[in-house]
Amino acid sequence: MDSQELANFKADLRKQAFAARDVAWRANSLAGLALKQHLAEALPMPPGISISGYWPLEGEIDVRPALTHYHDLGHPIGLPVVVARNAPLIFRRWHPEDEMVQGSFRVMTPPAGAPAIVPTILLVPLLAFDPDGYRLGYGGGFYDRTLAKLRTEAHAIAVGVAYAAQELAFVPRGPYDQPLDLIVTERSVFKFEVS
Repeated sequence: MDSQELANFKADLRKQAFAARDVAWRANSLAGLALKQHLAEALPMPPGISISGYWPLEGEIDVRPALTHYHDLGHPIGLPVVVARNAPLIFRRWHPEDEMVQGSFRVMTPPAGAPAIVPTILLVPLLAFDPDGYRLGYGGGFYDRTLAKLRTEAHAIAVGVAYAAQELAFVPRGPYDQPLDLIVTERSVFKFEVS
């Protein structure tokens, strides 16, 4: 499959994935609490380890219960900020009482003055995932670039977070697509060996 065929295939899958995610989002308002529980059981966090999450867009599984839980345990929490189109993300420190501001792509972020942190554990949003630990993202490549950088520099662990309904039999992948170490849903946990 050449690069254009791969791009077209991913575009078609994104349409399907958005529809499946929307159904799951509307059907399960408590998914974020179940996700928090599965995450805590699957990946005990050493004290003080830095964690990144995201402020959910409509339809995305809500990681805020998990972020608040880990913040209350003393973990530094970061939320992603886009700095340039082809650059890795940075993560600004988040506190539950922060007033959020709108960043790129309608994503809510901590204010510009919030200090940057380097997360060791990244909770990664996605549109779809497969049983091999690959994710289908939104197409900008931000998390793939970020994971490539942080795995080299900080031995980061990538945890995909999603609804169980977002699983596909296969997610097409290109040479720059980064696999996930775990995927946690409101129903289950998948662990992978990432080289």
